[in-house]
Amino acid sequence: MSTPFYVSPEQLMKDRADFARKGIARGRSLAAVQYADGVLLVTENPSQALHKVSELYDRLAFAAVGRYNEFENLRIAGVRLADMRGYAYDRRDVTGRGLANAYAQTLGTIFSSGGEKPYEVEIFVAEVGTTAADDQIYRLTYEGRVADEQGFAVMGGDSETVAAYLSEHYTPGAPLAEALSVAVAALGHTGDGDRVIPVEDLEVAVLDRTRTQPRKFARLRPARVAEFLGPRGTPEHAAPLPDDGAPGSGAVPSHSDDPADPTDQVSGHVAPLEDPGTGEPPSGEPPVAPPL
Repeated sequence: MSTPFYVSPEQLMKDRADFARKGIARGRSLAAVQYADGVLLVTENPSQALHKVSELYDRLAFAAVGRYNEFENLRIAGVRLADMRGYAYDRRDVTGRGLANAYAQTLGTIFSSGGEKPYEVEIFVAEVGTTAADDQIYRLTYEGRVADEQGFAVMGGDSETVAAYLSEHYTPGAPLAEALSVAVAALGHTGDGDRVIPVEDLEVAVLDRTRTQPRKFARLRPARVAEFLGPRGTPEHAAPLPDDGAPGSGAVPSHSDDPADPTDQVSGHVAPLEDPGTGEPPSGEPPVAPPL
């Protein structure tokens, strides 16, 4: 009878933790920052279809780094749990702490079981309250640990460098434009120097308590992000942007960005009308078609 292969529990857990950390370190960093009117979530994500930041419920947002298929399954499970709890009880019973505990149990069970590999993900569950003191940011790691973060939190690849930059430049209660500028600068800060991340490569969302709708989650389109950031120079390894959102640059101003309203979405640069005769933009009234 052969002797079965033996690995100590300590070594097994260490190997599983190293495996999960290596997978998470390959992803780009994600920052959650509290500002005057809510919680800001920013990450570098060139994909326009695969989101790393999403809505969970009325006042809740979900953000993750790591393997997309794994954290997408967790996001869907969280949405279903929130909908079921809100329908069976009351919408006010759906809280960030409750969903964070559910995610912690799931991740902890997967990590400690020997039948499958651990999830290579880290998660933020953010909740916006009626006041700034009620805002919550929960960070969940691959082994199911939960941490209640205050002010700002970072996860992903170079999280230590980004967190160090935020600790020096973060201002509690800052307006959205200032918080966004600091967060984007932190994501572009590296040990070798600073780089300018193209606006199109930024995924930005907020939980804004000042919104009149019950749903406080909103995505910021690239045009509006450019307005907040202003001119930042030419991004590295990228072509110059056609406009930086400054007045007179041709960008369409966006004073509202409601994802629930399909007519309230900015699609980018809109070229001015041209005079068919001269090819120049009209200076007065818009051209009128001749009568039939």
